[in-house]
Amino acid sequence: MGFNIVLVEPEIPTNTGNIGRLSLASGSTLHLIEPLGFEITDTRLKRAGLDYWQHLQVRTYPSLENFMEVHENARFAFLSSKGSKPHYDIEYEAGMFLIFGKESKGLPAALLAQYPDQLYQIPILSEHIRSLNLANAVSIVVYDGLRNLQQLVTNAQ
Repeated sequence: MGFNIVLVEPEIPTNTGNIGRLSLASGSTLHLIEPLGFEITDTRLKRAGLDYWQHLQVRTYPSLENFMEVHENARFAFLSSKGSKPHYDIEYEAGMFLIFGKESKGLPAALLAQYPDQLYQIPILSEHIRSLNLANAVSIVVYDGLRNLQQLVTNAQ
């Protein structure tokens, strides 16, 4: 019942390690789009993912263009502080792709312009913060999505 969690050019190994652990816990697949700001063998990445990394379904892609080509018919939700709709408006489906940008710059502007109807944000209620930590943001969206999927199953029964 999980999702496809996509990190576009992640830069911080501990964030990616924590998201890997979250991916495994939520039954999701982790997709990493290069270039990465670290090596997959980075000890900080493994430490954050602890001994779970070997069980994780992780796929890497040489570029965003390659990823979009491979998954051109997939269902996407793009998460960005530049989104106009809140993440809780996402119409979640099992297996859909939840796409997050790199820590320093977010998602590329061209991608945001190409998919304006699929662009969401996590509401931030303070003007002193422009974004959340990437691992926290992924956690919020994935578990909100799982809650929504579970409600759909419960309501269908």
